[in-house]
Amino acid sequence: MKRFAAIMVFLVVVLPAAGGTAHDGYGYPVQGGYEATILGTPEDLKTAPPGRVAGKRLILNVIPGLRKPDVFFYDEGLRCTLARQDKKAPLVFLIAGTGGDDRSRKSIALLKAFYKEGFHVISLPSPTHPNFIISASRSHVPGEPAEDAADLYRVMEAAWDEVKGDIEVSEFHLCGFSLGGTHAAFVARLDEQRRRFNFRRVLMINPAVNLYDSVSRIEGLLERIPGGPRRIGAYFNRMMAKFTEFYRKGDFVEINDQFLYTVFKSGLFSREESGALIGLSFRISLAGMIFSSDVMINGGYVVPKNRVLTARDSLRDYLLVSIHLSFLDYFDEYFYPYFRNKRPDLTRDELIGTLGLRSIEGYLRASPKIGVVTNRDDFILAPGEIDYLASLFGNRARIYPRGGHLGNLEYRDNMAALIGFFKQQDRGGLTP
Repeated sequence: MKRFAAIMVFLVVVLPAAGGTAHDGYGYPVQGGYEATILGTPEDLKTAPPGRVAGKRLILNVIPGLRKPDVFFYDEGLRCTLARQDKKAPLVFLIAGTGGDDRSRKSIALLKAFYKEGFHVISLPSPTHPNFIISASRSHVPGEPAEDAADLYRVMEAAWDEVKGDIEVSEFHLCGFSLGGTHAAFVARLDEQRRRFNFRRVLMINPAVNLYDSVSRIEGLLERIPGGPRRIGAYFNRMMAKFTEFYRKGDFVEINDQFLYTVFKSGLFSREESGALIGLSFRISLAGMIFSSDVMINGGYVVPKNRVLTARDSLRDYLLVSIHLSFLDYFDEYFYPYFRNKRPDLTRDELIGTLGLRSIEGYLRASPKIGVVTNRDDFILAPGEIDYLASLFGNRARIYPRGGHLGNLEYRDNMAALIGFFKQQDRGGLTP
């Protein structure tokens, strides 16, 4: 399971996207969405990191009395990360993207940036991460934003209860990236009702407008695999063999950004192969999500119903089956039937409509404290969704000409803009 998770984390970093623009006055140098998302930001264009970050790992008991299957013996509670200042300061809750944990690369980059600028930070895993599904989800079936938001809110309350005796907080903020950006919108709306935090500023970074539409676009990229999605197993083996051989011949200590940069520059993958890696990386993330959910609810979808897995059982065959399940398979055969069982009159289209920002657009349009940052070449956005975000948020939207999906997140101008958003005393737009 740990090896599978390591492969998943590695591949999720390699998320290509679609083309970019040039000569537009924007200083981020990487042209092309594929290239931007793979390469990220050159080191000399990043903000200098802070020195030592004072903090600790939190292990939260979010659902008291929860019984976990033996196969998840290693899961001791929900893992979150606290970065703390030694004085009274604002606190930012940070929500990871699809399949990400509290210490994913993007989460740590944002945590360090906030910490350097004087914020406390609590970094949270995505509701789609196995640790969250096992230890913090009431339903153990992630994907419906309102339900995920309720789970996240309980986690935030538990985290705050854990640390409030150790830190002084002047006000609360909320930030999320990718799917975490979409989640942030729903969490903010929930907080308007419960008023535990009264978030002063909320920022959505590269959010999905509708989860179903975005994932369908990602799944479509698997058509680039020779032979189509049914050849995903052979494609996966071929890609991993290329990675392994290239790594063995090189002078690399670990698989990191420098390794990925060198792989990209070597021409190891064709453009078609790089595009298909988007779909493959998502499939791997989805596989972990499906397996964890299926075991937790005894759903009988991947693991036979009432089959009791133990720590000694091999999970290889279950994970291979899960990798071959598309998001549409998961939606039609598992996700929609689960919600229809709770709400018999619920139609498929009605459920899809709940999976995005349009279902709460009245709140988002009217709330001056919520901002959005995204890129015109972000591959998770369907045609027309950039214009929709611009119209919905007005001067609270910052749309960069390029950067792929989170590729320009660590660019110093981007970081300065998002930090500036949280430091504004009013609730106006994103400053240059």
